[in-house]
Amino acid sequence: MVRALLALLLLSAWHACAVAGTWVRTDIADVRLVSAVAATGSERAVPLGLQFRLEEGWKIYWRTPGDAGYPPQLDTSDSRNLERLDWSWPVPERFDWNGLESIGYGDEVVLPLSAVLIEPGAPLEIAATLDALVCSEVCIPLTAPLHLAVPAGPGGPTAYTQLIDRYRARVPTAGDGIGLSVERVTWDDGAIDVSLRSDVPLQEPALFVESDRAGYGFRAPRVELAGDGYAASVRLEATVPAGGSLRALPVVITAVDGARFVEANSTVIDPPAAGTPLLVMIGLALIGGLILNLMPCVLPVLSLKLMQVLRAGHDTRSTVRVGFLATAAGVVTSFLALAAGAIALRHAGVAIGWGIQFQQPLFLIALSVVLVVFAGSMIGSLEIRLPGVLARLAGVDGGGHWGNFLSGAFATLLATPCSAPFVGTALGFALSAGALEILAIFTAMGVGLAAPWLGIAAFPALVTVLPRPGRWMAVVRAVLALALALTAAWLVAIAAEQVDGTWRHVTVLAVAAMAAALAARAWWWRRGLGAATAVLACVALLAAGAAPPGGRPGPDARAVDGSWEEFDPGRITGLVADGRVVFVDVTADWCLTCKVNDAVVFATDPVAGQLSTQDVVPMRADWTRPDDAIARYLSGFGRYGIPFNAVYGPGAPDGVPLPELLSPGAVLDALAEARGSP
Repeated sequence: MVRALLALLLLSAWHACAVAGTWVRTDIADVRLVSAVAATGSERAVPLGLQFRLEEGWKIYWRTPGDAGYPPQLDTSDSRNLERLDWSWPVPERFDWNGLESIGYGDEVVLPLSAVLIEPGAPLEIAATLDALVCSEVCIPLTAPLHLAVPAGPGGPTAYTQLIDRYRARVPTAGDGIGLSVERVTWDDGAIDVSLRSDVPLQEPALFVESDRAGYGFRAPRVELAGDGYAASVRLEATVPAGGSLRALPVVITAVDGARFVEANSTVIDPPAAGTPLLVMIGLALIGGLILNLMPCVLPVLSLKLMQVLRAGHDTRSTVRVGFLATAAGVVTSFLALAAGAIALRHAGVAIGWGIQFQQPLFLIALSVVLVVFAGSMIGSLEIRLPGVLARLAGVDGGGHWGNFLSGAFATLLATPCSAPFVGTALGFALSAGALEILAIFTAMGVGLAAPWLGIAAFPALVTVLPRPGRWMAVVRAVLALALALTAAWLVAIAAEQVDGTWRHVTVLAVAAMAAALAARAWWWRRGLGAATAVLACVALLAAGAAPPGGRPGPDARAVDGSWEEFDPGRITGLVADGRVVFVDVTADWCLTCKVNDAVVFATDPVAGQLSTQDVVPMRADWTRPDDAIARYLSGFGRYGIPFNAVYGPGAPDGVPLPELLSPGAVLDALAEARGSP
């Protein structure tokens, strides 16, 4: 028994030595590697720590060191069974010495590491050379050989597990649920302004800003707390390289307030117009929603509008008024739902934009099914009615007004792929502000889009002057049904491009099956066969929509048409510094207004000739599928929808944004301004 206990103690002592490297001691710092597990176990990654003990007054640097210095680095080329080391960086401190600002750690710190294994379960041996800069009033390079061996076997905690976990808990993340968030980042005269918001009063907020673009740096922040302490405005003076710009610059913000900290990826956007009141923006949103009725993206909605007018042609004025008010209510309610979704996504830290639901195959498939259903309803194959109980609860006869409400909601969905004049300005104001502003702006846009229905509700006599029903009505119904069917085919084609080859065929066949089921007329439904066909088709559609993308490469990976180059925002500054002009076109397959701009402006002279000159670099960004880089680029201009175009050049290094509906004159004027032409 004594021998067994002695063996167990010796084994435990051996494991303790095996999971901690030997201290490398110097006059200014001691350093070693430690492991959070006693053996590699079966996981692919082994949690480790790089432990520093610094003499008083000495420090090492964070991943972004500040005015001088560099972070610790490890050369692990002589290690065994190590694919790579992933570093984590706990919240740092800011140091100031003789006007030089640096960011790093003093006293003791453990930098959490994750050792990714080549062969999971096999022993890990790290033989590394540390290169670090340790500074006080002077800086001394620290080079140290480090060694750590983690044996194979079942993993378990070590004497260093809690030590590593304590520092890993200080590594900032997206921070959902901690009540601290970065609201927006704007630029202003060589500085950036960061808006912070907190669920509890802020104490002493600190901020660290990084950019992966060379030459950009940020000084210590100046913090101004709001009166109630729940918000703060933080200004950081910026260093900008020659020819560079803060506009649309991607940045990483690390915000710290006591024991709370959060890391957020953001983009520097234009500051809001000085003194622009909310009422002015509400007015712009109302006008933008009204203009949205005339945009090419809303053409599919025309069938629904005309169909409702035809159906209401011989109803009483009160019935017409209630029906069109129900449709308008559907429009406004849908905009409120979009506002709620935008607020939720923004709170979750997800990039948001106007029409981004068209980037999801599942949404496109569901929308195409609804279009086919509406088409079938127009030709009499399927009547859209609520069950009798629900219809009576709704207070309508057969669910007719409920159908009007759904038509309004559906019209909103079809209207959202593209932006319109004033819509981009209003959305930029709303999505860079708070929840109240988002609700107000989206409601105003909904009222603007619903204006035609509200107009008929106010003057119902407008639809009572139609001719008597006859054969002409059946012809119009057939034409409108065909328009909806073609729209469904267009959506299916877009969805098919977003899923892999196998599911692409399933998608097309499933929608075809759905259309065939509706075209089979009423006797199919009386025998019960049509319901089963529709259910099977819908199951196939949902499966196709949920399939992971794979058949089509990402927007920036595929070749673009003609002379257009792939969108690369990192190249713009360099091209402008070389005296070139860069024309950026953000488009998508589901944006009809983008297609109109392409056909009417870009593909015709004189614009086509100007875009093909030697000093112009045309770049095209495809937003058909989700792309965070494009979303951040748009938000840098305070825009959240497409089409979007901007021109850069020696005369406009920050970029000149163009209107949503382009004209040759507007493009040529922007190119001349970017060139710096008089």
